[in-house]
Amino acid sequence: MISTMTLKDAFGAVAWTQKTGTYLSLYLLLSLFVFTVHTDIVFSKDHHFSWKAGQWGQCVGERCGSGGVQTRTIWCVHIEGWTTQHSHCQHTDKPESQRHCFKVCDWHQNLFKWEVSGWSSCVLAPFFFNELKLRTAECITAQHGIQRRKVHCVRTSNYTAVTPRICEFFSQKPPTEQACLVPCPQDCIVSDFTSWSSCSKTCGVGLQHRTRHVLAAPMYGGANCPNLTDTKTCSTHLSCPSEESEYQYSLKAGAWSKCRLLHHQDSGLRGDSTVDLSISSNDNSTVTLTKHVTPHHPHQHLHQTPSHGHDMSWELLVGYQTRQVYCTRSDGKNSLLSLCTKDNFPVTSQACVMPQDCKTSDWSLWSPCSKTCKSSDLSPGYRLRSRIMTHIPVGGGKQCPVLEEKEACNIIGDSLPNCPRFVWRTTDWGECRILPLLSQQDHRLGNISILCGGGIQSRKPYCVQVSNDTAPHHRKHVSRPVDARLCAGLEPPLAVQQCFLPCQLPCLLSQWSPWSSCVHDNCKEPQGKKGFRKRRREVLWESSRSPETCPHLVEFIPCEDPTCYQWQVQQEGKCIPHKSSCGPGTEALKVTCVSADGEDAHTALCQDNPPPTEVACERACPADCVVSSWSLWSPCSHSCTSKSAEGRQSRTRTVLAIPGDWKQCASNLTLEEWRVCNDHPCGVFYWEASVWGPCVEDPPVDANGTGHWNRTTTCVMGVQMREVICMKVTFGPVQNKRCSDSARPETVRPCLLPCKKDCIVTPFSEWTACPSACMPENTTATTQSRYRIIIQRSANGGQECPDTLHEERDCELLPVCPVYRWKTHRWHSCVLVPDSVGQGPSGPGETCGHGLEKRGVSCVQENGEPTNMTDCLHWAGPLPQQIRACRVPCTEDCTLTTWSKFSDCSGCGSFCSRTRSLTGRSKKKEHCLNKDLYPLEDTETCPCDEFLSQPFGNWSACILPDPTAFSQQGWMTQKELLECGPGLRYRSVACFDQQGHLVNPSLCPEPGYMVEVCQIPCPLDCKLSEWSPWSACSASCGSGLKIRSKWLREKAFNGGRPCPRLDSKNQVYEAVRCHSECNQYEWRIEPWSICAINAVDRLLGCGEGVQSRKVRCVIQGTGGEASAVDDSLCDQEEVPPRAQVCFLACPNDCVMTPWGPWSDCPLQCDQETARNRTRHILRLPASGNSSCPELVQSEPCVLNSTCFTYQYRVSDWSTCQLHEHAVCGWGSRLRLLDCIRSDSRIVELQKCKQFGLINKLRLSESCMVDCPVSCILSDWSAWTECSHTCGSQGRSTRTRRILQDAHEGGRPCPTLLVQTRPCPIMPCYTWLLSDWSPCTVDGAKCGEGLRRRNLSCIVHWDEWSGSAPQPVEAGLCGDQLRQQLLQDMEQPCFIPCPGDCHLTEWSSWSSCQLTCLEGRSFETTGYQARSRAVIIQATENQLRCPDQIFETRPCKGGKCLSYQWRTGGWSNNERAVWCQRSDGVNVTGGCSQQKKPTKVRHCHPPCTKAFSYCTPSRVCGCEKGYTEVMSMHGFLDYCTRTPGMDNNKKADVKTNTGRLKPGPSQAEDHFREWTLRPVGPDGRIKLWVYAVTAVGFILLLFIIALSFLVCSPPKTTKTSPPPQKPLTMAYDGDMDMQEADICRGRNFVKHRRRQDRFTSSVFSLSVFTKIKQVRTVKTRTRRPAHIQSWSVIFAMASSSLRSLVHDDSRYQRSFQLFLERSSEHQCMRDFINNVLPDILASIGDGKSHLNVIGVGSGAGEIDLEMLSKLHLKYPGATVDNEVVEPSKQQLHNYKVLVGQTPGLDYINFTWNCMTSSEFEQNWKEKKMTKKADFIHMIQMLYYVKDPGATISFFQSLLDKNGKLLIILVSGDSGWGKLMRTYRDDLCHTEVSQCVTTGDIKSFLESRGVRYQNYVLPSQMDITECFSEGDEKGELLLDFLTQVQDFSKTASAELKAGVLNLLRDPDCCVESDGKVIFNNNLEVIVINQLT
Repeated sequence: MISTMTLKDAFGAVAWTQKTGTYLSLYLLLSLFVFTVHTDIVFSKDHHFSWKAGQWGQCVGERCGSGGVQTRTIWCVHIEGWTTQHSHCQHTDKPESQRHCFKVCDWHQNLFKWEVSGWSSCVLAPFFFNELKLRTAECITAQHGIQRRKVHCVRTSNYTAVTPRICEFFSQKPPTEQACLVPCPQDCIVSDFTSWSSCSKTCGVGLQHRTRHVLAAPMYGGANCPNLTDTKTCSTHLSCPSEESEYQYSLKAGAWSKCRLLHHQDSGLRGDSTVDLSISSNDNSTVTLTKHVTPHHPHQHLHQTPSHGHDMSWELLVGYQTRQVYCTRSDGKNSLLSLCTKDNFPVTSQACVMPQDCKTSDWSLWSPCSKTCKSSDLSPGYRLRSRIMTHIPVGGGKQCPVLEEKEACNIIGDSLPNCPRFVWRTTDWGECRILPLLSQQDHRLGNISILCGGGIQSRKPYCVQVSNDTAPHHRKHVSRPVDARLCAGLEPPLAVQQCFLPCQLPCLLSQWSPWSSCVHDNCKEPQGKKGFRKRRREVLWESSRSPETCPHLVEFIPCEDPTCYQWQVQQEGKCIPHKSSCGPGTEALKVTCVSADGEDAHTALCQDNPPPTEVACERACPADCVVSSWSLWSPCSHSCTSKSAEGRQSRTRTVLAIPGDWKQCASNLTLEEWRVCNDHPCGVFYWEASVWGPCVEDPPVDANGTGHWNRTTTCVMGVQMREVICMKVTFGPVQNKRCSDSARPETVRPCLLPCKKDCIVTPFSEWTACPSACMPENTTATTQSRYRIIIQRSANGGQECPDTLHEERDCELLPVCPVYRWKTHRWHSCVLVPDSVGQGPSGPGETCGHGLEKRGVSCVQENGEPTNMTDCLHWAGPLPQQIRACRVPCTEDCTLTTWSKFSDCSGCGSFCSRTRSLTGRSKKKEHCLNKDLYPLEDTETCPCDEFLSQPFGNWSACILPDPTAFSQQGWMTQKELLECGPGLRYRSVACFDQQGHLVNPSLCPEPGYMVEVCQIPCPLDCKLSEWSPWSACSASCGSGLKIRSKWLREKAFNGGRPCPRLDSKNQVYEAVRCHSECNQYEWRIEPWSICAINAVDRLLGCGEGVQSRKVRCVIQGTGGEASAVDDSLCDQEEVPPRAQVCFLACPNDCVMTPWGPWSDCPLQCDQETARNRTRHILRLPASGNSSCPELVQSEPCVLNSTCFTYQYRVSDWSTCQLHEHAVCGWGSRLRLLDCIRSDSRIVELQKCKQFGLINKLRLSESCMVDCPVSCILSDWSAWTECSHTCGSQGRSTRTRRILQDAHEGGRPCPTLLVQTRPCPIMPCYTWLLSDWSPCTVDGAKCGEGLRRRNLSCIVHWDEWSGSAPQPVEAGLCGDQLRQQLLQDMEQPCFIPCPGDCHLTEWSSWSSCQLTCLEGRSFETTGYQARSRAVIIQATENQLRCPDQIFETRPCKGGKCLSYQWRTGGWSNNERAVWCQRSDGVNVTGGCSQQKKPTKVRHCHPPCTKAFSYCTPSRVCGCEKGYTEVMSMHGFLDYCTRTPGMDNNKKADVKTNTGRLKPGPSQAEDHFREWTLRPVGPDGRIKLWVYAVTAVGFILLLFIIALSFLVCSPPKTTKTSPPPQKPLTMAYDGDMDMQEADICRGRNFVKHRRRQDRFTSSVFSLSVFTKIKQVRTVKTRTRRPAHIQSWSVIFAMASSSLRSLVHDDSRYQRSFQLFLERSSEHQCMRDFINNVLPDILASIGDGKSHLNVIGVGSGAGEIDLEMLSKLHLKYPGATVDNEVVEPSKQQLHNYKVLVGQTPGLDYINFTWNCMTSSEFEQNWKEKKMTKKADFIHMIQMLYYVKDPGATISFFQSLLDKNGKLLIILVSGDSGWGKLMRTYRDDLCHTEVSQCVTTGDIKSFLESRGVRYQNYVLPSQMDITECFSEGDEKGELLLDFLTQVQDFSKTASAELKAGVLNLLRDPDCCVESDGKVIFNNNLEVIVINQLT
């Protein structure tokens, strides 16, 4: 059973529904929580030991409900805090350690929660922890404070509070207090006094006063403000005339009383029950007006019936009010009224409207909480409730209370579901397209189907909602598309990418192999007597596609008697005679079985009998005929055998020795043999295979696989077929039997059928929203739409995509907006103040005069039925006037007739008039004839319906029509859209009436625009010429390159495709490899002829003779019968000999074989080695006495003579070669290989291979030609709503974004990514509030009065400076009455009477000042103050003076201001001392009184001697021209004149030795305070002076000698000149000088010692002294180096200009003035807050750890700000921060700042106390590989020697997506021009102090480094620089030039030049008499090296 019950506890009541048993448990739970809370510490009687109890533990029990037990620990502690035995404490006072409790169930947790308020402000804590005494120590920076907050346990159902112990069961109670810091007490700070006022009296004794105002109110217990007024008496020395009265009399009016009801109305009200005014007489308080916007839904009060709670009509009541009038005397006393009024008695009563308070409806229900889910954003949600105004306040009634309330809800949100995430998804990539890459002149545009290579493809990103992170989803998970703005914070995925279509490259084939022997078609199963001879070739470079595209690789020739295996016979030894050394014998042969391929085979495979292994031979005997061996066979005469030709080849041998003993050579001896060769027919056959057909289903294979929309596809196997036919070379197809069947390619192969792909679309998006408000009549019906996106196209027979991707439907009909109107009733009679209250001007008894008349107002519906007034307040427009002034004429009043009707109008712009006339006695009354008071004619302008239109503003840019209609296909079109052609441009048209007032443009004939056709010129691509012919090969012999080129014909225009990179001749070239044959011709030799013996002397015909041969020059590679060419074409150095001496052995001679080939020399051609050649004996000599010649011959190895070395050499690379149909993508570049002999001759490659050389050089490699990708843009967005609802500034814009940047010659992106068109010029109607009028007191001279202001409706153009606002009808602006209720139209004021003591007007608000600790803001909100001082006009009225008052208010954008004492110069031992604020304002208060300098200085004993005065060191000294003579006690004894110091006459020592008479004292020389005097009292030089001079001279000689020895120049050695600096702006400086690596703006100085050559020790001492004076300043903005290097000091010392850093005090003042005058700090903060987060958005890349390097971090303020932005971007990432800072002090300040800043646990700091160059050196020495994600260098590159090298090094440290951030002064700023113009005069530093971003960008561009830059606008007011003698102007000039006292020390020419430049328009802007200097900074962001 379900029941409802109400449970009550001490905190309220709650009602809910639950099971009955649960209510009982919960009732017990609530009742148990109402306990009295005891203290945790119970003191014992002696107050030394006490019980201390711990926290109660959790309630423990077996089950939920009552019966649980809680325990806690009890200690006995001493008052000092240590624990002791329990026996020391009183056991009677021991707290309980266990109690019963209610164990809470889990479901109870959802019913209650902690509600926590915000922390209160920090208040001073009176005690330090356990101390029981107040603090008395002086505050230094801050004091300990405490802040509290309220913590309640509340019900989640209605947020009512319950006992906290309920929530303590679920979670620990949040702390209610926390420690905080309260700044030290800050006293009130006031300004300086103004000048004295004029004397209050022109005669006699009067008063003067001066005032000051409050600048900062006292805070944190500081001293109250001093008196703001100073008064003194004054006298004009003129006595007052005796007849003049002693006092002045003034009529003084008091304040009007509250409005009271008239008596008859009051009595009528008691019996009138129909009118309910609801006026409370008890509430007389003033309510501060608060402006609230009342949310009101248009359909909220539709068809609402009248109810009791709301008025049906409003009726105002008229009452009266009075005031007192006095005649006051100047001494403050009242006098008779007759002394002030004379004839005119002031008005003391008037009619008024009775006040009625604002009435409101009840609160609406709370709206749903805005936070409905749990997200990473920890901020709570909010909910609203509202109420509406049901009655407006009138007559000064209470203003409306808050009409809307907002409260937090779901603060913790743990119980809420997780918020949905929105992520980007994408469609599939579209097909790869190459067409967009082609230029306009590309000849391949005609046939795009053959294109291949690189292309682009696109896809469409869309935003989807992801409900759960843990749910797995497929890569193409389908989700409903949502508005892309929900994914705005995420980086969208790439929409365009490059792709590649493979090109069909031709196969690279080897040469044909020799024809094989005739073999069977199948050697495994040989059949028949027919076979084939085959030859093959190989694929050296396969096609990128299938190898089937290569030509045939095997050719066949049919042959007879095939054999697969045959015997091979090889000669193995020499002929061995059987018996003696000559004669018959045998020769051994090697017989093997080989296959047709020449490989060894088993002997069983050779079917024929094997040849014999030995054959008979014969070795020649003496006198035998000797014949040489056969030569090699000559080349075959024909390649094949035909009917008309047969191939033949021959070989020869010669007779080496003739026989003796009359023997003859054999008669049948043949010296030449011929044989048939290439006897195969000329018909050559091969198999030709067609291209594989498509993959089709194989019938046996199951082909039922189908694809589904969820992409679970089934792919099946199929088959491919092709046709194979036998082809005959040069003939065509023949019968297949003519080709070898074993080599026939396959005709069928299996394949994988393409998978079916169904179309995939997203679900429909949500319907667009329909209007929720009511609709006006005759409004067209609205529609709503939804869409879906194709993310995968169908393919291979898959399911097709649906036709409907976009749907539209009508919205539901909404109710018509109701029509309400105000109904006014008749005016009542004029109500006057009764006689009992005040007397009228006509005397008693006459009722006349001024009064008020009223009328009622009600609200009616369209049909006239009455309804609630609230409906008309919302729908009916302005409320009609309900009350107006009236007058009841009196007897003496002027009487006039009523106004006549207005005359007719004559036309547009004419006037009409009406008249009236005086009547009766008024015609004769003088005052009635005054037409100013009683006008008799009234004119007004006639209404005019004619309107004039006038063009306004400039034409918009030419806007092209949108080329694509609304489409949700999911793929963007690939066509490259040209940004050209006809378009439209727009111009606004303003509509005016005849008075020149701007009106609605619909009243004019033009629709608000002028539209005209415009033309955007089309882009013209860069045009190059056609390719030139190929040049000759660059190498006349061997491998080289040949080149062709194109040259520029037309440059790109209007954003066309840019030209490729051209050389200096505007050409682009292509290079390919080429090879020039070194020997295109060769010598062809024939066999030697028979040796011709000269037989004249020797009849035997033997011995020496001559033989010859034919030598021809032929083309290399031709056949044996090639025709000869001219011999000059062959190498003449290598021509073979045509004749030679020969020797025919005689019968008895030894016969030798010809010499064999020479052996090889070593590869290194060692000259100590030799080469050999051999021969052997064919016939021994007949005589034993004779011997055979040598068998071995040797010769030394001589390089390039008898020995050669060889090496490989490669040609240059060709350019990247693409396929002829490719535009870009992967290609190859090639080069050729040559074999080079040591004499530089190119030989065959085989030579290098013969010598075992291995080629390790690559001859080809892949290369990439970047695709000329044109810029790809997204579609234009829809036009936005107008930026302004009225005026001429309204603009409608549409945007697009870059999807793909232009790349490598693609058409660049247009600069126009945002298009703007004007909106119609609508008139702007605005309420204009006038200024307050002066205070006026009606009918009196002084007293309580009113200030008034008017509210008028004006029309303007939304640009006040463009046109003056013009008044129009109030109804055009809205409800004037309601607008007046929101404003104060009257304000009480006071005019003091003479002698009154009164307050001044409020001072202006002071500047916004922050509460700061040590220069750092303590609070984010600042405060302003203003005050009113007391003015005393008469001393008699001092006791009646009011108290001075001041007030404060919070403000934003405050500054930290400091205070310090300032002093003037001494004058008569006195000086002025004042306190000055850091912004230059002199104040009272703020400076420490303990540190106040003295105003008066005193000497002890007093300086009473003649010519003496008190010096700044407070000892007596003598005036200029006098020398002190000291007494033995060290005091001044007397002053004596210094010899030679008398300017009037020559010095005479003899006459000036005595004491001088006293004279007038003049304290002019401050150096008279010295106590050591070189001249004695008698005027003679003292002896010690001579001694010091001698010692000094000796010391000087010693220093000079030592300097010469130390600084003698070392011996110079020839070294290479130092490398040139990459930046021309960077000063090279001395290479041996130490780098002054001083960070600009970090304000630190790093000193290094170095050896240097000093020319003067005195000079070096002074320089060192100056360096010692440098101090550091803790800030982080631009500041020049304090010390540059020794060379800088020398330069500055030798120059008349001194660096500003020499005077640190002056520098501090100039630097502080720069900060005050410039906006540099603010622009850097704006950049860090607004731009830096976007730069940091891309560096994370999903990392959980980030590396940061800060170079020149200073004190770390800027670093921590940037790190905080980085943490906001990547809250879960840890950071490793490398700090590079050379100043120990700054590094210490940085560490202190880190310690004081909470929430830096995620950062790991590494401190590097070193310069940037030292950091670089250290990094390289350690060989660090660590990479950085973010590096920043702010204002520090001025102080490195080589900025370019520094940038390059730190850029090399960037990780992927890393960023290097640099901030410097802009090269386009005034600083940049000043530095460039006067670099030589002002930049005295070896480091690059004058470097700007212009120099950095030039360096980056010269290196091809891409960067982004951001300009930080900054200004500085330098007006004072042009005021001669102005101290602040001189300080600013010093800072701008960095020269000390520039105005005084610079030459007139330099000073004039600098001032003229500073005023140059390029450097400054002059406005309102001020000169604003361009102080712009610039940010450069560099990415990782690519």
